[in-house]
Amino acid sequence: MTTATLLTRSLIRIDGADAQSFLQGIVTTDIDGLAENEARPGALLTPQGKILFDFIIWRTDGGFLLECDSAISDAFSRRLSMYKLRAAVTLTQGQMGVSVTWGDTADSTAGVTDNAFAKAGILLKRAPAMAEPAGDASDDAAYDALRIAAGVATSGRDYTLQDAFPHDILLDLDGGLSFRKGCYVGQEVVSRMQHRGTARRRLVQVSADTLLPLSGTELTAGGKPLGTLGTVVGGKGLAIVRTDRVGDALSRDLPILAGDQPVSLTLPAWTGLSFPSDAAEADA
Repeated sequence: MTTATLLTRSLIRIDGADAQSFLQGIVTTDIDGLAENEARPGALLTPQGKILFDFIIWRTDGGFLLECDSAISDAFSRRLSMYKLRAAVTLTQGQMGVSVTWGDTADSTAGVTDNAFAKAGILLKRAPAMAEPAGDASDDAAYDALRIAAGVATSGRDYTLQDAFPHDILLDLDGGLSFRKGCYVGQEVVSRMQHRGTARRRLVQVSADTLLPLSGTELTAGGKPLGTLGTVVGGKGLAIVRTDRVGDALSRDLPILAGDQPVSLTLPAWTGLSFPSDAAEADA
């Protein structure tokens, strides 16, 4: 069993008689279907359907905890307050630090099961950190390596907020995007993408025989840009790429490069996705 304390993560607590209906009406996650002891990813979108804030949510003591990157915690809390209006909702923001535990005996630990990791066959538990470690010690590297193995993206490391759709980071497949509940901010755009099958960017796992270059390095094939490296740990990483362009490169046996380094790209196995073999519109 491995336990990591993430000081780069913060928690926002939402309580009140209207907490569930309030969240159900604005975020991508199906809050009504969120089970006890389960954590799901989600996002608050722009009206144009792009991710404004990303988070992980679970139930606690009659309310909800929203976990997000500490860098966006203040702005996210303010935006949620804007939507609150007269709803019977209380927002409490400020607790920093999240504990994550994974491995064969993780099921015996306290915390909630992360649904996104479960999709990849990894049992991971999340809980508020009980105590903040001395100094600035944080276990992000071990957790990042696990995210790469699972195919789980996070803003700030894998994409820029307001620059990605939920489909780009697989929210449509990992329980973070509902197509059955009622309206929420940006719902019409993402529903249209789903029904028309127009999502062409997807999160992929990147691997190389040696150390990968730095995050932010461009991925190319035949001189065409495919995407940009996100999280990197050693010779493994994540990236959001144009799947049609990757499919075209694979069909023509073109080398895929991160900078000038050959790499291979894989769609996470749990998604059931594959690179398109007919890439006639790869230049679009």
